[in-house]
Amino acid sequence: MFRSVQRVRYPPFDHENSDPEGIPLVEVLLESESPPPPEFKIGNDKSWILEWRAENENDAGLPIITKEVTYATLPFLMRTRNGWYIEPDPMHKIARKTIFPGVLILVVALLMHALEPALINIGFIPDLLFTPISIGPLDYPLMILIAFPVFVTPILVRVFANIKDIRRQNEYISNPLTNPEIEIGELCTEFVDLTKIKMPKGIEAKRARVQVGVAIPEREALLSAMGRKRFGQPSPGMSTELPERRISTADEHGTGVGESMPMTVGRGRLLLLEPMRVQDFGEWTKVKDLPIRMLGPSKPWPGTIYSAMIAVHWEIVIEAVRDDGTLMKWVRPITIDFPLTEIGFEDLPVRSGRSES
Repeated sequence: MFRSVQRVRYPPFDHENSDPEGIPLVEVLLESESPPPPEFKIGNDKSWILEWRAENENDAGLPIITKEVTYATLPFLMRTRNGWYIEPDPMHKIARKTIFPGVLILVVALLMHALEPALINIGFIPDLLFTPISIGPLDYPLMILIAFPVFVTPILVRVFANIKDIRRQNEYISNPLTNPEIEIGELCTEFVDLTKIKMPKGIEAKRARVQVGVAIPEREALLSAMGRKRFGQPSPGMSTELPERRISTADEHGTGVGESMPMTVGRGRLLLLEPMRVQDFGEWTKVKDLPIRMLGPSKPWPGTIYSAMIAVHWEIVIEAVRDDGTLMKWVRPITIDFPLTEIGFEDLPVRSGRSES
């Protein structure tokens, strides 16, 4: 058995409002029949961190987990990050940004309505703003009638965007696309060469890029490392276990909480690409004359490696447009060898857990 040490502090879904030092740093002694990869450390001990190193004499007290280490793409990633995906409607992003202003305007309007007599007496606000509006047999404050539509507008926009997404997903299910024919030349952490791209009929490739991310750690491994029971209270930043029927990888394999994707159809494969919370990528490269060289991320990332706690996943993404104007993405996992140069950097690239962000 090969032994190595993994140290993980993975960002939760709502990492923007989380203090990294308030999330437990999970340290385990990993036993596996496969040798560990070259050592690497991404991030730092005071923030989000992913570290895989050799065992030393100070690691005797760490909890031991026995898990597989492999270079083959894990099944749950092949199910959820492989094939064609539909881009969420851009109105989701607009609705998300307008929620806070809408709530703020409604709260201010309610507060001013509560303080109406005092504000009128001191002459701070003219009486006109507090003039009631008669609708049927009832009178309604003017400011509330102004603020409430602003408050509900993001909700209505979100509903309309979800309807459009569901319609496009159903249209795709009734008329699915075959996978494009591609050929990959030389590939490494610095670049990937595409020598052939033949798209199916009815869709045109626009641009492509290489991206790398770290999948969410397995729930079982995290709970075992922290000495917690399966149905007990989870650690900070970790959700409770969800029912058996799961769609998102976050729900299935770790710290899933919140709405990572807009509404998805309940039949067929997942057609909205769930984001990876730890992710980096190279620049988009226009698909014109082949071959094309897609540059990888500028930071020194490790190559492909998968384990229960740390799973470094590389993939190719091609953006395309169908004849009906639907924006699509085609995703294919790739296996990239570890570089011979030094691996690791200080700031772990963390992004939102919402696909429309």
